[in-house]
Amino acid sequence: MIYADNSATTKPFPEVLQTFLQVNETYFANPASIHQLGVTANNLLDRARLEIAQTFHTEAENIVFTSGGTESNNLVVRGLVEAYQHRGKHIITSKIEHPSVLLLFQRLEQEGFEVDYLDVDNYGIVRLDSLQQVLRQDTILVSIMHVNNEIGTIQPIQEIGEIVHTSSRAVFHSDTVQSAGKLPIDLRHFGADIISISSHKMHGLKGSGAVIWKGNIHPSPQLLGGKQESGIRSGTVSVANAVTLAKSLKLSLKAYHQKESQLVEARKELSQILESFQDITIFGNEKTIPTILSFSKKGIIGEIVINAFQAKGIIISTSSACSSKKNTVSHVMKAIHCPVEYERGLVRISIGVETTKTEIDEIATQLQVILSSLNGE
Repeated sequence: MIYADNSATTKPFPEVLQTFLQVNETYFANPASIHQLGVTANNLLDRARLEIAQTFHTEAENIVFTSGGTESNNLVVRGLVEAYQHRGKHIITSKIEHPSVLLLFQRLEQEGFEVDYLDVDNYGIVRLDSLQQVLRQDTILVSIMHVNNEIGTIQPIQEIGEIVHTSSRAVFHSDTVQSAGKLPIDLRHFGADIISISSHKMHGLKGSGAVIWKGNIHPSPQLLGGKQESGIRSGTVSVANAVTLAKSLKLSLKAYHQKESQLVEARKELSQILESFQDITIFGNEKTIPTILSFSKKGIIGEIVINAFQAKGIIISTSSACSSKKNTVSHVMKAIHCPVEYERGLVRISIGVETTKTEIDEIATQLQVILSSLNGE
């Protein structure tokens, strides 16, 4: 089997699994306990927090561990609008965000917040002129993802941040679930004030993530209890999850740096095959992250292509793993004004640092065979 659905989840690195087992076997104590085992566990927690802080160039106290990307996004958005609603009730996001952001903004709109949903161009890039036009002095939050999970578009976060901070007092959040562990993120220059990450997208474990920020930001707590994580996210912290998050982040960044040029070439090779066929649309632009290649064939439902690949032992996907079972047109396809004859055909091939050259060659071969078959050749 060839696994090419790395945007949905990644296979944990062996070192991460070993570390998880070791920490749970040896350092299982509650890190809030004052006995020696608890102190030792807390020291491991502090070390993991520091390692993550150093990676993103921020302070250790600016990190809150969570259960993953969805909780992180909810904690940030809900926590910040509650904390800053005394300044105003205007918030901004884009039309191609992950459902954990988009659905929450829709809920907040029902609760009385004023929401602007930014248009994107045909490549999925946020229209900066539209952002400039809708920003106001009572705007309290802007949330725009770094890399889109369906088509791989990379947003100009630094430029967006400059506009947000020049024209408002809003906090700028970016969902970096698809970019953390791949693209370097230095919060001193990134553009966003606060980000969300998830371990299982970078060869870590499911159920582990974090919210990370710079500066003087104070989200309101969303889980009340024992006041862990500076009171922002109560509940006993999993030391093993935190330690393996730090490890997977470090290992994933190193592996991606080493293989980035190969990933770029692999995406280019597959794109050239797609371009040789008629009635194929490739989504994104030349700056799309190389681990994601999304396309659609005119008049063909995406599941047909996916099933054809699966019959050849290759695992790919359609749309977001969080939404693919709903059998509806992706909101991303609608936002980029995908022609109706293509909008149900979204297919996503997402390779990763563990995808070998042999596997790329087989994907390329079967891509040629399957598309030729669909053309009746």
